[in-house]
Amino acid sequence: MSKFELKLPQMGESVAEATLTSWLKEVGDTVELDEAVFEIATDKVDSEVPSEVEGVLVEKRFGVDDVIKVGEVVAVIETDSKGEPASTPEVEVKPKEEEVSEAVSTEIEEHLSRARETVSAAPAVQSGSERFYSPLVRNIAKQESISQEELDAIAGTGLEGRVTKNDILAYVESRKNGDERKTEVREAQPKAEPVAEKAPAKAAEAPHKVTTAQVTGADEVIPMTRMGKLIAHHMVESVATSAHVQSFIEVDVTNVVKWRNKVKDAFEKREGEKLTFTPIFMEAVAKALKKYPMVNISVDGDTVIKKKNINIGMAAALPDGNLIVPVIKNADQLNLVGMAKVVNDLANRARNNALKPDEIKEGTYTVTNVGTFGSVFGTPIINQPQVGILALGAIRKMPSVIETEEGDFIGIRSKMFLSHSYDHRVVNGALGGMFVKAVAEYLENWDMDREI
Repeated sequence: MSKFELKLPQMGESVAEATLTSWLKEVGDTVELDEAVFEIATDKVDSEVPSEVEGVLVEKRFGVDDVIKVGEVVAVIETDSKGEPASTPEVEVKPKEEEVSEAVSTEIEEHLSRARETVSAAPAVQSGSERFYSPLVRNIAKQESISQEELDAIAGTGLEGRVTKNDILAYVESRKNGDERKTEVREAQPKAEPVAEKAPAKAAEAPHKVTTAQVTGADEVIPMTRMGKLIAHHMVESVATSAHVQSFIEVDVTNVVKWRNKVKDAFEKREGEKLTFTPIFMEAVAKALKKYPMVNISVDGDTVIKKKNINIGMAAALPDGNLIVPVIKNADQLNLVGMAKVVNDLANRARNNALKPDEIKEGTYTVTNVGTFGSVFGTPIINQPQVGILALGAIRKMPSVIETEEGDFIGIRSKMFLSHSYDHRVVNGALGGMFVKAVAEYLENWDMDREI
């Protein structure tokens, strides 16, 4: 028998760690090849980590909500290469400790020493309390300036009453909104103030409670999902970070509609893929970004980072109502066939929650199709740390003035609005307007004789 160490795999160049969200197997369970053992979360993606071998799970080295670095051993699986039944007694701690060499012991001591230094660096959450808090929870508490008394007062939903990531995030949200949890923590402290002086303070908090929620017996209380909380935090952070400005332009896409209707059946028969409008719009955006590279940037403090690659994020709605943004890498290097295949693949896997963490990373610009739900135009929020996002409105048949050499005529044309939100800290109105105009011109000048 041998033991296999299941490590946290590399999930992209920009991903260094992940949070363990749940164990799908328990110690003693049989694990099949490629069967998921645990789930991890990075930003907005939940991913399952499968086993690379067959055997029995004999050790779990991390708990739920623990932050794990890429390459660290998360689980140990005992394999039975000779076909003999696997046993678990070998996972006892004492034999392992006896086999540990002096060099390994020294290394462990160094790790423990560094861990102690890390914990001691967060004075805001240090006290004599014996309650256990994971490093992730402590870091959030430090960032949100949560005192130890407040932390101790939070009701934990984890194992043995542990405070989980969701618990502390919910508390942070409730504290901002001034709900009952915040009041309870305050009331737990010595009541030195007279009742007459407390009344005005409670009256001042009442409007905040009304705006958050008034629950009656007929109401259904639905907790926000982990992804929903992350998206909400990301959106609020973006509004607080970027100076949002919008430019709108109406586009005549009659030629695009006619051309797609003409070639879509032949395209699907030949490629086995549907030709939607999305890859056409993505191609137009990629060309505009290449023409105006100062929209393809990000901001880091007082520094502007001009991106070499054009990686377009494609906002996709999930069945549960949440939103995810898979990224089309090097979009400017794809022809329309390649763009259509990538768009369809990412959209399908996004709906099935099968995206890899690396596939939502490194976007340099984002496109969202609000027209899918019938919206004519919108004012989308910038996906940080990008500086721009384009909303595609619904395509509608509209009466329009048609200019010809013989004069002006009224005709029926297919039109849509493009809504460009951009960060006015680094993108001025001229650049923001010229960029969205370039997208419009590319679509309006579509070649009806183009072959695909």
